[in-house]
Amino acid sequence: MTAPPSHSSPSPSRSTGVERVAHRGAPRELLENTLPSFARALERGADAIELDVHITSDAVVVVHHDEIVRGRPILETPWGEIERLELRDGARVPRLDDVFALVADRATLYIELKGRGVALPAIDVARHAGRKGRYALHSFDHSAIELAAAAAPEIPRGVLLDEGRPDAVGVMRAAVARTRARDVWPHWSLVNAAFMAAAKDMGARVIVWTVNSAEGAMALRDLGVDGLCTDDVTLLDRL
Repeated sequence: MTAPPSHSSPSPSRSTGVERVAHRGAPRELLENTLPSFARALERGADAIELDVHITSDAVVVVHHDEIVRGRPILETPWGEIERLELRDGARVPRLDDVFALVADRATLYIELKGRGVALPAIDVARHAGRKGRYALHSFDHSAIELAAAAAPEIPRGVLLDEGRPDAVGVMRAAVARTRARDVWPHWSLVNAAFMAAAKDMGARVIVWTVNSAEGAMALRDLGVDGLCTDDVTLLDRL
């Protein structure tokens, strides 16, 4: 496998040793997955930003959580129509290119491959727009991460694990072996000492989602997680 480029290295907080990941920006203050929300997360001291991507009918990679925006299926709608839609308070759906331009080298971008068929277009955007930044890909769809591993082995990858997973350790081991992922993204309820021991044994980084209490964050820090994904990065200031 080609060694990951230096721009893809994670950047843990200097004060805590744990990477502070802003979940879709700063959604407790501004509309998630929008440029103002990402900018606010940077102002609040985020080490990294997590976001969701889909592809439009004319192959533009856009940042949005759901597959439908204002009643329009993203996959069936051209970018020219998507970009005109006002979401709330003047915010609009940004392109992934726009987010790379905003963030530059100030934080790591964790790109969740959300929409059908978005993996290869997102890789293309990241390779071109992300030359001066740090980034990685992750998804609940582990086949999309397998595709990313084959198409762009130099880009770090992660696998998401949802809450309620039975045998979370076994699922993690299988997913990492299948995708050669660098990162594992478990729901916070899956993480305990046994999970962390297994992850470290495999050499996987653990980024936990979505952690929205200081007490929970401290407990996870003490277990040795590498990153905490939160709706409010200021909650992690006291770690």
